[in-house]
Amino acid sequence: MDDRWTVAGRTFRSRLIVGTGKYASFEENAAALEASGAEIVTVAVRRVNISDPGQPLLTDYIDPKRFTYLPNTAGCFTAEEAVRTLRLAREAGGWDLVKLEVLGEAKTLYPDMRETLKATETLVREGFKPMVYCVDDPIAAKQLEEAGAVAIMPLGAPIGSGLGIQNRVTIRLIVEGAGVPVLVDAGVGTASDATVAMELGCDGVLMNTAIAEAKSPVLMARAMKAAVEAGRLAYRAGRMGQRRYADPSSPLAGLI
Repeated sequence: MDDRWTVAGRTFRSRLIVGTGKYASFEENAAALEASGAEIVTVAVRRVNISDPGQPLLTDYIDPKRFTYLPNTAGCFTAEEAVRTLRLAREAGGWDLVKLEVLGEAKTLYPDMRETLKATETLVREGFKPMVYCVDDPIAAKQLEEAGAVAIMPLGAPIGSGLGIQNRVTIRLIVEGAGVPVLVDAGVGTASDATVAMELGCDGVLMNTAIAEAKSPVLMARAMKAAVEAGRLAYRAGRMGQRRYADPSSPLAGLI
């Protein structure tokens, strides 16, 4: 079954997106990426070296011709910072498909939605195609879509927390109301969390810490690949209805 998904006119097979932070080495990062089967990798422009040949380059380990680089604005706290960061990324690598996140403060790393919306509008005017990290709020998600976001990326839980999907209701409402792809971004801790996101109908899941901080990142990457695939299959299959009481698999009438 061909079950690909499309964002900003680009089509992918894998519905798992992985990051490039917190790994012990570029080698470990590359090995985990291979195990995950992901085709898109996020790159924090302010933290990961992609242009200074005097230092180890991520591009030496993860081939940008083979994988789609998704520059992101991790560490930006204003719309101005985020837009400037992505302009630099476009100059460095020609990227226009980008991940936007504008944080409100350092403790929770929750997005500042006023600044996020402002940055989205600016980026769209300048020809960028932003996939946008946001709160799990259906109204905010729709506003971002109307502003030109090519994908909506609500948090499942705070960044790096590993707490899993905390509000299934709002994620489901965002999925139901969206006309663009929806991907859970942040909060995934283990494989079952990724499966839940996919069972809710999300188009994909983005994660970094859940893989990078596992005792075996490569093994966890394999687990996440399987989890995303299982959750997507379950969503397409359509789960059975939930009942308050038992319902036997075999009929009780006509027993010997």
